[in-house]
Amino acid sequence: MLTMGCDVGSTSSKAVILQDGKEIVASRVVPLGTGTKGPAIVYREILESTGLKREDFAMLVTTGYGRLTFEGSDKQISELSCHARGMSFLNPNIRTLVDIGGQDIKALRINEQGALVNFVMNDKCAAGTGRFLEVMARVLDVPIDDLGDISLRSKEQLVISNTCTVFAESEVVSHLSKDIPIEDIAAGIARSVANRAASLMGRVGLEEEFALSGGVSKNTGIVHFLSEALGKPVYVSEMGQLAGAIGAALFGYSSVMKKRGVKR
Repeated sequence: MLTMGCDVGSTSSKAVILQDGKEIVASRVVPLGTGTKGPAIVYREILESTGLKREDFAMLVTTGYGRLTFEGSDKQISELSCHARGMSFLNPNIRTLVDIGGQDIKALRINEQGALVNFVMNDKCAAGTGRFLEVMARVLDVPIDDLGDISLRSKEQLVISNTCTVFAESEVVSHLSKDIPIEDIAAGIARSVANRAASLMGRVGLEEEFALSGGVSKNTGIVHFLSEALGKPVYVSEMGQLAGAIGAALFGYSSVMKKRGVKR
C-alpha cells in the first residue's frame, strides 16, 4: 500500500512516498513554499520520477503552513504532530527535537510511540530561523550552504548580541567594517541560532536523545554549536528536512489501516 505525505512549508515544499508504512519509496524537495508553484511542482516531480498516478495512493496527507491550500489532499494534519512522527521513524530513540524552519523554530518532546507530548514555538519573528541565516549569508556575501563550514574555521569567539534580524544585520555590518574575520562572524551567527534553539528545547523539557531537523540541519556549524550548548551530541538525519512529509505519509497509512479495522 502506498501513501504520500506533502509538507508545504513557508520556504520549501517536500513530498515523500511510503510503502506499507515502512519503506520510503521516493522523496522530493523544491525550494518554493506556500503561496508559490512549489507544492504543485514537488507533487508533479515525485509522480514523474516514479511513474505513479494519483489513484495509486491509498491516501495523500498534507502538513505545513500551506496544507489547507493543497488540492487533492485527503487529510490535513498539523506539522507539529507530523514532525514528531517523522523524526521518530528516522530515529526511534529521539525524545527532544528542534525543527528550524524558514520562518519559525519548533521545539518538540516526543514519546516512545512517536507522539507529540509537548511543544514550544517561536513564530513571532525571524530570529534564529532559516530566513535569519539567509539575511546573514547575504550580508557576509557567502553562499548560505557554505555558512556552516565557514563558521567551523573560526579562531576567536565572537558574540552576536542581537537576536532581532534587523539589529543583528547592523551588528554584522559593524563587525565587517572592523575587519573581523568572516569565519568568526559566521561562528557568532551559528552560535546565536544554536543558543536560541537550545533555549526553546529547555522550555519544552530536555529529554535525551536530542535531534535537529529542517533545512537548517544541513548547517554543520549550527549542529556543532547546538551540541555544544546542550552538552550532548545532536542527531541529524540526511532526511531530516523530510521529517514532516514522512510523518504525514505515516499518518495516512495509519488512517487507512484504521478504516480497514487493523490496529497500528
